[in-house]
Amino acid sequence: MTAPDPDKLNDLGKRLAEAQKRQADGAKRAAPSQAGIAGRFATELVAALVVGGGLGWGIDWLFGHFGFHTRPVFLLLFFVLGAAAGIRNVMRAATEINAEIAAKVAAAKDDRET
Repeated sequence: MTAPDPDKLNDLGKRLAEAQKRQADGAKRAAPSQAGIAGRFATELVAALVVGGGLGWGIDWLFGHFGFHTRPVFLLLFFVLGAAAGIRNVMRAATEINAEIAAKVAAAKDDRET
């Protein structure tokens, strides 16, 4: 096996350093806006409700074809479960956003003190 070309290794090192710098600069994004937060919360909640209601409707439809007359039971059950999952997702998103904003505030405070 031949020895690697030092020029190629140096070039690779430079490209790798540039890629790491771009990635670090990309991680420094602005804090989310109020509209962005509201949109995320609405999306989390509506998606969970649609999935829960859809699953319930599908199970009721499937059982209806087999002669079980469960018509609104599973729809209501899974809609409520979807609502609970949506609320849980919104709470998790709120915790994540609060942590992100707190980290940015702390970083800004450290920058001002130095």
